[in-house]
Amino acid sequence: MPAFKTLDDLTDIAGKRVLVRVDLNVPVADGKVSDATRIERVAPTIKELSDKGAKVILLAHFGRPKGEPVADQSLSLIAPAVEEVLDQKVAFASDCIGQPAADAIAAMQNGDILLLENTRFHKGEEKNLPEFVAELAKNGDIFVNDAFSAAHRAHASTEGLAHHMPAYAGRTMQAELEALEKGLGQPARPVVAIVGGAKVSTKIDLLSNLVKKVDALVIGGGMANTFLAAQGINVGKSLCEHDLAETAKQILANAEAAGCAIVLPVDGVVAREFKAGAANETVAINAIPADSMMLDVGPKSVEAVNEWISKAQTLVWNGPLGAFEIPPFDTATVAAAKHAAEQTRAGKLVSVAGGGDTVSALNHAGVADDFSYVSTAGGAFLEWMEGKELPGVAVLSTTA
Repeated sequence: MPAFKTLDDLTDIAGKRVLVRVDLNVPVADGKVSDATRIERVAPTIKELSDKGAKVILLAHFGRPKGEPVADQSLSLIAPAVEEVLDQKVAFASDCIGQPAADAIAAMQNGDILLLENTRFHKGEEKNLPEFVAELAKNGDIFVNDAFSAAHRAHASTEGLAHHMPAYAGRTMQAELEALEKGLGQPARPVVAIVGGAKVSTKIDLLSNLVKKVDALVIGGGMANTFLAAQGINVGKSLCEHDLAETAKQILANAEAAGCAIVLPVDGVVAREFKAGAANETVAINAIPADSMMLDVGPKSVEAVNEWISKAQTLVWNGPLGAFEIPPFDTATVAAAKHAAEQTRAGKLVSVAGGGDTVSALNHAGVADDFSYVSTAGGAFLEWMEGKELPGVAVLSTTA
């Protein structure tokens, strides 16, 4: 990963207009923000810039308004929560370009914070149209991107602006990039990846990239069934993409060629219905009854996974091992997560996890805070694991 400029490189910015791209795409219920995690993540960058006397101008999107103003996707709904987290007044402008933005910026004192309206109310945002980027650029002197979660999009406010003014990574972006570098960029070996979730089809690029980079790949969740079936094992009524047998075989062959161990379940917890507390039994992987489905991996499989975690110096985790939303099929995910947390706390493991389901699963296991880094960026985290260049990151590199 190329070197990138951070806030450490930003001195003497009193009175400067700093455009800060943040992620305020937070869940809202009954007109109020129900989870302020993403706002809390960007608070340090906003406060640092404000304390240095900059005029801090926040750019963000909210929802998918498709280039038109939509009342219930206005960032005015989010502004009170931003004020609350920052414990500082946050002004609001009814547009992110034009007169409303210019007037609000003209009224700012050093250290003030201003939130501009949803950038996606303009078609030029997602299309990264030069004329829209130029309008946005009139609002600032310096660009700071603190929204890693939107870094896989080449949009006006995530990528375009960096071509118009000096560009820097905010503290959240910096922490994410440094954690990811430890996870797959320059990791301490052995590296173990755990990939779970329902479908192979959504993670083909991910699996294909990982087998070239890690020492062991643990495959769990519904996608494990596709690999087992490809090896001729009868998975009963388990979720399985039988049409991807050839793809699964190819990934296994690539892993072998690259010297990457593939860790598949050796036993499973099966049930005849998908619900919490469903009657279940633990069986060997080649003895799944024809009328049942595997909803979690069994204790012998957990033992094998934990052995690999114990050997590892680095762990990258995306996706649960079983149907963790419904007990008791959360057992394997919780056990492996607790073991990884223990190894991390003991200083023996760098653990990086990301993706929506993964964050929920680690929270459910009560260990999210014990991992070295948990990324809340879904799509961007996945694309990074797939080995793809992220436009919003590439444009911040010191060589750009």
